[in-house]
Amino acid sequence: MPRSPITTHILDLHRGEPAAGIAVDLHREGELLTSARSDGDGRIDQWDSPLVLDPGRWILVFHLESWFTEQQRDCLFPQVSLVFRVGDCGGRYHLPLLLNQYGYTAYRGS
Repeated sequence: MPRSPITTHILDLHRGEPAAGIAVDLHREGELLTSARSDGDGRIDQWDSPLVLDPGRWILVFHLESWFTEQQRDCLFPQVSLVFRVGDCGGRYHLPLLLNQYGYTAYRGS
């Protein structure tokens, strides 16, 4: 099965390992399209529903609070929303999230 045009990789910087089991929703222009959970390597390469990559504003919503609770750790950001713009429909959007209890960073990867 080919990779989705929108993928992510979630890494726990505190432990230095992938963050497996995080629930993530994918929205386009305010509408929930699909959801998935990060795999054992912290990746989401496929979503619960196939995607059609259209130009516009997309949002990845990472639900972190329950994951941090399972790790027996508090978190400052219970949910992280990455809003990004898709312009080139022939492209691929890989958006890693690096996180710890008190912060996060994201970027467009390759």
